[in-house]
Amino acid sequence: MIRLPILVLCAFGAAILGASGAPTADDYPQRSVTVVVPFPAGGATDLMARVLAEGLREQLKVPFVVENRPGAGTLIAAAAVAKAAPDGHTLMLATLATLAIAPHVYKSIPYDPVKDFAPIGLVGEADFVLVSHPSVPAETLAELIARVREKPGELAYASAGIGTPHHLFMEMFLSMTGLSVRHVPYRGSPAALTDVVAGAVPLMMCDLTPALQMIREKKVKAFGVASPTRLADAPEIPTLAEAGLPGYVATGWFSVVARAGTPRPTIDKLNNAIGTHLARADVQDKLAVLGIRALTGSPEELARHAAAELARWGRVAKDAGITPE
Repeated sequence: MIRLPILVLCAFGAAILGASGAPTADDYPQRSVTVVVPFPAGGATDLMARVLAEGLREQLKVPFVVENRPGAGTLIAAAAVAKAAPDGHTLMLATLATLAIAPHVYKSIPYDPVKDFAPIGLVGEADFVLVSHPSVPAETLAELIARVREKPGELAYASAGIGTPHHLFMEMFLSMTGLSVRHVPYRGSPAALTDVVAGAVPLMMCDLTPALQMIREKKVKAFGVASPTRLADAPEIPTLAEAGLPGYVATGWFSVVARAGTPRPTIDKLNNAIGTHLARADVQDKLAVLGIRALTGSPEELARHAAAELARWGRVAKDAGITPE
């Protein structure tokens, strides 16, 4: 298990170096650039891609066109980018699900999460919160755990779909507590949260922003955030670690990648442009409305992060007894 991140990092490093010979930064971009998003239009990932595309268009002086390719736990979008020309004119807003979870929940995927992509940089992260319908007879995390333990397998939890952070974050919670709860996957977080609010499914590990208003209107109860510290937007909600589950930390993250073999000057030019855009306070404010904290970093930092996360969620999937489908 210790060797996996090292091997992954070496492979990802090779993708970074790519074909860095003749091309220069001045050669890119030569035409419009497509930014592939693995989720439908209107969600936080899509809107984040559009914020990034706007900034890249302003700096690099060509259109950056967002193309939504949802479905199959981000596999459809990732496969398209993995087959694109390695010239930087097709990018992907890749998530935790794409680069670190999918290999552990699907028997076969149409891409290699390491060898097929050139990392450009991390761009953001999002917080999650464990919620339930108000009818669940528990007010604290300890009470919830005790309630579920009394009747194993009786309750169910909703997720945004197989292989999403909502799925694996909840499975990590169940594995750490030894609880048994049925999984009910939906096509996206909004549909799942709607059914939790309606009482059709009692539990969910939900992205914080859409859940927050429901929490304040008492349409759902919050037991703890999955972040390492309490959040400025919801300081009244303890972390899950504080609430009685030491060591539980999980956040969703977003990155930009291109096809492996993309010239290093192109990667660096994109990384610099993204970093410049995300450093703007107004851009950070736009992302904050979506529940996303802006992140920046080098391609190497993304490679290291993705390697560690690939290994981490592999352990979670194994501990949870998830059988690839």
